[in-house]
Amino acid sequence: MEKNKVPRNNAPGCFGYPLSIFFIVINEFCERFSYYGMRAVLVLYFKFFLSWDDNLATAIYHTFVALCYLTPILGALIADSWLGKFMTIVSLSIVYTVGQAVLSIGSINDLMDGNRDGVPDDVKIPIAFSMIGLLLIALGTGGIKPCVAAFGGDQFEDHQEKQRSRFFSIFYLAINAGSLISTIITPILREVECGIHTRQKCYPLAFGIPAILMALALLVFMAGSTMYKKVKPQGNIMVQVAQCITFAVRNRFRHRSKQYPKREHWLDWAREKYDKRLIVQTKMVLKVLFLYIPLPMFWALFDQQGSRWTLQATTMDGDFGPVQIQPDQMQTVNPILIVIMVPVVDAVIYPLIQKCRINFTPLRKMTVGMLLAALAFVVAAVIQIQIDKTLPVFPAAGQTQIKVINLGNQNASIHFNSDGKIENLSPLASTIHLSYDTTKLNSHGINITYGNETIKQAFTYTDKERYTVEITNRAGIQAILLVDGLTEKPEEGNNEIRFINNLNSAINITMDKVGFPDVLYLSATNYTPFQRGQKDITVSTDLHDCTNKSLAFGYGSAYTIIVNGCDDSGLQVAYVEDIQANTFSMAWQIPQYFLITCAEVVFSVTGLSFSYSQAPANMKSVLQAGWLLTVAVGNIIVLIIAGASRLNKQWEEYVLFAGLLLAVTVIFAIMAYFYTYVDPIEIEAQLDEEERKKSEKEKEAYENGVGPVSQTQL
Repeated sequence: MEKNKVPRNNAPGCFGYPLSIFFIVINEFCERFSYYGMRAVLVLYFKFFLSWDDNLATAIYHTFVALCYLTPILGALIADSWLGKFMTIVSLSIVYTVGQAVLSIGSINDLMDGNRDGVPDDVKIPIAFSMIGLLLIALGTGGIKPCVAAFGGDQFEDHQEKQRSRFFSIFYLAINAGSLISTIITPILREVECGIHTRQKCYPLAFGIPAILMALALLVFMAGSTMYKKVKPQGNIMVQVAQCITFAVRNRFRHRSKQYPKREHWLDWAREKYDKRLIVQTKMVLKVLFLYIPLPMFWALFDQQGSRWTLQATTMDGDFGPVQIQPDQMQTVNPILIVIMVPVVDAVIYPLIQKCRINFTPLRKMTVGMLLAALAFVVAAVIQIQIDKTLPVFPAAGQTQIKVINLGNQNASIHFNSDGKIENLSPLASTIHLSYDTTKLNSHGINITYGNETIKQAFTYTDKERYTVEITNRAGIQAILLVDGLTEKPEEGNNEIRFINNLNSAINITMDKVGFPDVLYLSATNYTPFQRGQKDITVSTDLHDCTNKSLAFGYGSAYTIIVNGCDDSGLQVAYVEDIQANTFSMAWQIPQYFLITCAEVVFSVTGLSFSYSQAPANMKSVLQAGWLLTVAVGNIIVLIIAGASRLNKQWEEYVLFAGLLLAVTVIFAIMAYFYTYVDPIEIEAQLDEEERKKSEKEKEAYENGVGPVSQTQL
């Protein structure tokens, strides 16, 4: 072999790239599809399938995300110190796949029937399976996170730096492609109705497809096994850094007496055991890690796209003309904007700023990113205030709400003795839901007047409940109390529909292929959920079958449909709106997504680039672990604030997060102002020069017969 010839990898290649990297890229696409697809519907699964409230759903969601960003440290330790990258990826991918499968199985509605300790098994088992599945997923996805990209980089030879750089661009594209496609598809899969005994949203399918993709990712990765260049584990630099820091601290406190001279830096107390190169490199890393301290607050806001912002979208209108958007699909705005914004910012925005002779340093970019994230939450708060104006007011403690519907053929007057207020109603008209003190309602009756005839009717009411009172005069004045049972906005964009029979005989009702039992005169069906759009209503009496189209229902409404006629002239119905449909469009969330995406571009991309530029080559993994740790801590902050906050309005919580990030941004800006940029290459070159001189001095001393030179002599 020629002396200067670079050894080449004998593995098969394609277009100048090792063929093995294509298996790695496909693996990453499938894995990211699996992770982001599952995560897109996760908070809605907690809320609508497990029936957790918004705060608990948010807390568990962010606990899971935090674990996903804590476990990379464990994965890096296993890969570098024990199994190597290849076996770590394979082993933890198996754990990952099992976790996805367990989560999918746990979401099967008909998993088991029966009761145990007063709690239905069909509640216990999904929760247990879900928690086990999420723990395994967090271990799997976090464990392989630091390994896959590095393993791909290992496949290239030293002379293939250009191909390696392009590989990382392709790798990042695979991540975003998997994220974008899965965030579009899995909410659609969730909307499919499935079940053995009972029909409901198909979370088993929404979780099952990502599970299949994860299994496929594992198979594809293993298929390229014989082509991979596998680097044996050589010890983890994070362990060496931790040991160096620990020894320096212990040594400093061991020698606290004044007889020991002070040292320039506290890490210099590790010189007795560790060489100068490691100490200097650790100083550079700690300098960057110190700047990381304020960063978790950014991630505390950023990762709420999948929790609070998705829950916000459930109270909005997803009608985009011919396209209907699900709440969890709004998360696709972020990856779409990322693909657009990254090249625009790099090719247009930054050059324009440079032409204006503004010194837009990396730390200043990150500061701007934090400000943009805070502004995004201010916008989210403004949007939430507007949404709250459209939401119904439900009875508070000590209150009862009553709606009165006039089913008679004359005008009627209703007098609530509890407050003296009189309501006048024409035929088939209704009041809104009126709020009353429950105690007063139970101690006073209602006076109902048709013409010159008046009756007084008393009912018993329950606190914090909604009721409908039907009144009629067709066979004398009558009043019937219906328990609505609607004390919250219909969820998942459904519309709650019930029917009241105002005919003199029993009828059979079918709407959208959903049949109701025979409905007697003045009786009402239970509320039943229906999706948006027009429905076919069919009413059958002893003499006629009548069919008509319903109203076009929107998102989140509730209606009482009064069947008032079915004869040769067709079906006559009247609609009473019990809860208004969502009227605030999800399109109003786009500005806050735009701002948070701009924040991500100038904060996240810049932060990683800055961190890598300020650390020695062999310390990149330490900073990667530190960066991921800031994401985990950010999600823990959400847990703490969501749990400790006693704010009643969601917009108030958004303002709180924006205010906290603004305060942290000021602190970060001050830290950045005093930061001095370094050139690790130059510092390491100086270290190399010092080591060269030291080696020459030792060699000279040896040749002169002096013997080894001590550290103090040097």
